Amino acid sequence: MPTILLTGFGPFPGAPVNPTGPLVRALKRSTRQPSVKLVAHVFMTDYAAVDRDLPKLLKQHKPDALLMFGLATRARLLRVETLARNVVSVRPDVGGKTLQRRSIVPGARATMTMRAPARALLAALRKAQVPARLSRDAGDYLCNYLCWRATEAAARNNGPRLAAFIHIPPMRRGSNGLKPHDLARAGRHVLTALTMAARR
Repeated sequence: MPTILLTGFGPFPGAPVNPTGPLVRALKRSTRQPSVKLVAHVFMTDYAAVDRDLPKLLKQHKPDALLMFGLATRARLLRVETLARNVVSVRPDVGGKTLQRRSIVPGARATMTMRAPARALLAALRKAQVPARLSRDAGDYLCNYLCWRATEAAARNNGPRLAAFIHIPPMRRGSNGLKPHDLARAGRHVLTALTMAARR
């Protein structure tokens, strides 16, 4: 039985409401798959929180796969991230701190390919009838930082085999905006696709 770690983020400067936290909690609560174990965690949007919580979660639950969600405040569609970038934003985290450097791991490669069935996840999102695309740029803020740390973990022998990250756009009002029920449906479809991949 595969174990899937679901993660979202809390609010951060410029985003007082982050829908990814409620999303992962709802996915854990509503998913009725007896053959999969789900663990949900919402990170503070804080570098220290990621570095503290991620290793603890991996050690405690030993997940086969990570399904991570983050908010992209300027996006208009869902993005399946394919690369983690070795860059750090100058913007402070929710605690007002920065890493005081411009790369996550100084001297390391510029990017790492995320260990996820990206095309299968994209197909799942399109089956859910939400606008989505593959992305090669996870930004330079906490979402990308988590992508990098999770991809590092997935590269280790005792780490999760898969680490997928989905950026979601803000929930917008009006006829053309993504609604909470659309996001929930997208989450269920992509979780099913990643669970299938984790079973292989």
